[in-house]
Formats: sequence, C-alpha cells, structure tokens
Amino acid sequence: MTARQAVIVDAARTPIGKRDGSLSGIHPVDLSAAVLRALLARTGVTPEAVEDVMWGCVTQLGDQSSNIARFTTLAAGWPESIPGVTFNRACGSSQQAIESAVHAVIAGAYDCVIAGGVESMSRVPLGAARQTGVPYGETVLRRYRTDRLEQGRGAELIADKWRLGRQQLDEFASRSHALAAAAIDSGQFDGQLVTVPGAEGLRQDEGLRRGTSPETLARLKPSFRKDGVIHAGNASQISDGAAALLITTGEFARHHGLTPLATIRAGAVVGDDPVLMLTAPIPATRKVLGRAGLTIDDIGAFEVNEAFAPVPLAWQTEVKADPERVNPLGGAIAVGHPLGASGAILATRLLHHMRRHDIRFGLQTMCEGGGTANATVFELAG
Repeated sequence: MTARQAVIVDAARTPIGKRDGSLSGIHPVDLSAAVLRALLARTGVTPEAVEDVMWGCVTQLGDQSSNIARFTTLAAGWPESIPGVTFNRACGSSQQAIESAVHAVIAGAYDCVIAGGVESMSRVPLGAARQTGVPYGETVLRRYRTDRLEQGRGAELIADKWRLGRQQLDEFASRSHALAAAAIDSGQFDGQLVTVPGAEGLRQDEGLRRGTSPETLARLKPSFRKDGVIHAGNASQISDGAAALLITTGEFARHHGLTPLATIRAGAVVGDDPVLMLTAPIPATRKVLGRAGLTIDDIGAFEVNEAFAPVPLAWQTEVKADPERVNPLGGAIAVGHPLGASGAILATRLLHHMRRHDIRFGLQTMCEGGGTANATVFELAG
C-alpha cells in the first residue's frame, strides 16, 4: 500500500489588527470566515470538498465560545454539512490544529481539511477566562512550591537564568520592528494577506511602530517586577487576526490541478517547567529535529514566536541557531500575537518566505501557557 501524503496547498491570513484597532469591530466568526472564503477563492477548491475545519482559539467565551469553528463555516456561507472543531493548546492552538489536520489526512480520515485559528483580543480580553477562578489549582501550586504561574513572571525568570539584560532585550525588540517594516515595505506579505469585509482599508499589519529603538524603549516602565526587564515594548502586542491553511492529500492536489506549497517533515509537542513556562520551545526544537533527521544548520528560516524577547533569545542560545535566520520578517513584538491565530499566522509567514527565497526547510516553534510548546519542520514542495 502506498503511504498517504499530506500537502499544504496554500496559506493565507488577515493583516494583524492592533488592540481596539481596525479589526476590533469584526466578530471573530466573521474574521475567520473571511479567511476561509479567501483561501478557497485562491485555490479554486469548492466548499463541498472541505471535510472539516480545525480551528484554534484560546479564550473560548463570549464572542469566541461554543465551538467557534462550527459557526465560522456557517458564517462563510458554506453547506451546513461541513463540521468544525476548536482546539486550545494555549498560544500553540492553531499550530496544533495544523499538525492534527496533517495527522488526520495521513491516517485516511480526510482528503481535504482546513486548519487555522482566530483570536479577537479586543473583544475577548486576555485573562477574561481567569476572572472567576484559578485554572491551575492549589495542588499544582504546592507541587511547584510557588504562589502563582504567570507568563510575565516566567519571562523575567528566563531573563535572569540566561543573563539577558534590559539593553539586549530592547535591542531585540527594536530589531523586530525594523525587520517587520522592511518586510512590509518590500511586499513580503502581499501574497498572503486577505481583505476583511468591514475593514477593507487595513492592508498591512497594524501594530508596527516605525522608529522603535532601544532609546525609545528605555522610557517604558517594567510590567511585572519593579527591578524587572520586561515591559510592553519587548513583549508581544495584544492583537486581532485569523489565518488558515488548506491541507489535502497529494492525490487530491494532483486531481484538482493544485501545486502544493509544502509538506510537514516532522512535528513535536513537549512539556517543560511550568514556572519558567516559556522554555519548552528549546526541547521541542531538539525533538522535532531528531524526528526530521536534520540538524539546526539544515534549517534555512525560523519562526520563534516573540511572546517576550527572552524567549527567542534563550532559545537561540541553547539550540545554537544562526541569528540571521531567526524571525527574518520581524515578529509578534512588532506586529502582534492574536493568541489562537498565531500558530497559523507564523506558518503562513514562514511558508511564503520559504517559497519566495527557495528555502528547503523551515522550523516554527511557540511557547505556550502551562509550559508546553509545539515545533514543526516544513519542507518546501518540489
């Protein structure tokens, strides 16, 4: 029996909207639907061919509650027969949706599936789900002999452990803005962005702050510790956005005259220290490289989510990645981190960058709340 192959046919995303910006008036179901419709319009695949929609979303309450994936398909105007399922692996939710879609295609459950995600942080604020309780419970706190598990605290602890000072972090944050500005100005994102009805004027990622420098960032006060090094300028922005990938079998793509963009060479997900919380991309990267049969030097481009500046810097130090290949288009510090969409946004950015520059292998990894991380190696289709 010939092994089934899963291919990524195309990837598209909305521009990332800043908090209370151009996308804040768009319901997340409609934001998602805009990407679904655009993705099929780009490929010529009919809605009837889509067997499932696997969708990431982190804060699943209010406008994002009750299986947003299902309502996304209905908002897209697709047949009622098309189902949807919503994933929550914290910030890696849509990256997990992509990997799970690939698993399902390879296993024979589907021939054509869409994976992606959405987050409207303007409408469903960060931390809204924690207002009525403590999700990790007292037993977990006792196990780790701590009074709380917080990402900001984890970022400070990582900066301490890897001896990352304020100046170094602010230099990295400034680099993110400079690279994002260069990418926007050179049209690097033009082929992947879709127009959102109701926000037609938004043509590029909205959070970019041109002219950001260590000197301008030095004026900002620490956010989590009086003597700390983490502040709003070297952490990811609160944002809105959606992204999606069309994943099919190789046979489906050939039958429909579609040219695959890439395949997934390997995927991995791991857990790590939940107090540091944001270090799991390091073991996840080592694990996925081992599965792929590759070394760090084989990877031509990396997307390491910039939740906080210490995360990619500590990761870069430990895995010994070439800094020039890390986040070459800038990252979430410059353009934002719409939680449930970020995995699919990073994948979209990375895949189009690989195609544009003929890069064979790309690696994406994200830290996630609770101390987990996904890592994925993409291989450019021949």
